[in-house]
Amino acid sequence: MKILALEVSAVAASVALCEDEVLLAESYQNTGLTHSQTLLPMTQELLARCGLGVADVDLIAVSAGPGSFTGLRIGVATAKGLAWAAEKPCAGCSTLESMAWGAAAHDGELCAAMDARRGQVYNACFRIEDGRPVRLTPDRAISLDELIAELRARGAGEQYVVGDGAALCYEALRQAGIPARLAPEGARMQRAYGVARLGLELARTGGTVGPNELVPVYHRLSQAERERLAAEKKRSAIITEGRT
Repeated sequence: MKILALEVSAVAASVALCEDEVLLAESYQNTGLTHSQTLLPMTQELLARCGLGVADVDLIAVSAGPGSFTGLRIGVATAKGLAWAAEKPCAGCSTLESMAWGAAAHDGELCAAMDARRGQVYNACFRIEDGRPVRLTPDRAISLDELIAELRARGAGEQYVVGDGAALCYEALRQAGIPARLAPEGARMQRAYGVARLGLELARTGGTVGPNELVPVYHRLSQAERERLAAEKKRSAIITEGRT
């Protein structure tokens, strides 16, 4: 199965083409340009270098969340557009589980962390067994204090920390006395190869969807939505006070 994978959940953008588990080609860019500028040209150039078009792939996989709200929307919209035009199935992949698949050569416990700001990280914990990640937690937005308390409560072993929030998470774990190892820079960030590997697993287990069903998974409200709800709550309180 040929899988085209897109990853734009954070600052960097990457695209990969895989034949089942084998990586055929990958493009990675972390130059500060917006994903709307880079993602589609990267995809077209990678396929062209391989002598292929979208019609030649069997599945389009994309990091569907958690992550940057803008990045996820661009990635999912691009995947939907490519899939609709070529009539291909899609795999909406957990960004955190994709990172675990990308680091599945590492044995032991793995902590995937993305900087969610507001004192939180997007996080999921895994145990790598025989080159496959096994979930220990769901994807969630969690404070570092809550994560530390959870790891202590279950007597977790050394954590191999990956993701764009890995350095932040590693420092907090180290200060809390929890054994942790920071993934090397080149293996730390989200990459499309991990998305392709998770996409393959979803295809094997019937977890693919049509492009019309592919949606981002944000795990918390955007700032605009939070501000709208706060404003509505304030207006409701004023109306209630005026009636009393």
